[in-house]
Amino acid sequence: MANTTTISGFFLVGFSDTRELQILHAFLFLVMYLLSLTGNLIIITITTLDQRLQSPMYYFLKHLSVLDLSFISVTVPKFIVNSLMDGDYVSYSECILQVFSFTVLAWAEVAILTVMSYDRYAAICFPLHYEVIMNPSKCRLAVIAVWLSGGIIGILYVTTTFSITFCRGKIVHQFFCDIPQLLKLSCSNDYLRVIGVSVFVALMAFGCFTSIVLSYIHIFSTVLKIPSAEGRSKAFSTCLPHLFVVSFFVSTGISAFLKPATESPTAFDLVISIFYTVVPPTLNPIIYSLRNEAMKGAFKKLLVGEEFTRKKIF
Repeated sequence: MANTTTISGFFLVGFSDTRELQILHAFLFLVMYLLSLTGNLIIITITTLDQRLQSPMYYFLKHLSVLDLSFISVTVPKFIVNSLMDGDYVSYSECILQVFSFTVLAWAEVAILTVMSYDRYAAICFPLHYEVIMNPSKCRLAVIAVWLSGGIIGILYVTTTFSITFCRGKIVHQFFCDIPQLLKLSCSNDYLRVIGVSVFVALMAFGCFTSIVLSYIHIFSTVLKIPSAEGRSKAFSTCLPHLFVVSFFVSTGISAFLKPATESPTAFDLVISIFYTVVPPTLNPIIYSLRNEAMKGAFKKLLVGEEFTRKKIF
């Protein structure tokens, strides 16, 4: 009979056992978290208050910021507290909640980025029909679909992951309850259901990424026909960073979830997890705001305390 351990919680083994390095890692993660928190809260505030930022593009950007803020908050604060307190324990229920929240938000992030690329495709390639294609009711339905699909993915992952019989101890070689690392604690084939869910999600993520790439191919072909060099430069400077973040997030996430499980964790596993959990939520506010004159104007208003005139659309 297998030596099955009754699981009451897990021990998260992060980046180092050295106390000084733990504090350093906590500080670095705290800086990243505060940057993400500040940037995303600013975007949420100005896209809510400024009447010039009430188009579908900014509506989706606001929801992306909500997702980014939630996504990074699922893993990073817990890691910071554990590092500072020299603790590594997470309860079973906390791990379930973290896995559910993480998978819901990770998929919702992919979905909202896909919707945003379609919005730009409609705006640039079909400007005369844009208001019909992306009217407020359709935008709201798109956001609802994003959250519902994320909820379904989260339920699938939680039900399959925590139906596993864990019998290889309680040590998770990651700084959060990462599904691939949890699978290593199984000593039977009951983890194959999680692999099936992961393959299904990976295929859908690849479909979303393909849709984004095709949208931008059409966008670029349209932009290249613009006679103004300034207009072309502005479009490219916005689209290329977006494509970079999307490809980075999707590729690292898929590689982490489909990478064959090994007994010994590697530094590569930890680095990959940082790239899809911490980097995108921190970079997205910069990418979508730095070259946007309307966003910078609204940010200046916010800094000087100037009153916004609100026009309700969404």
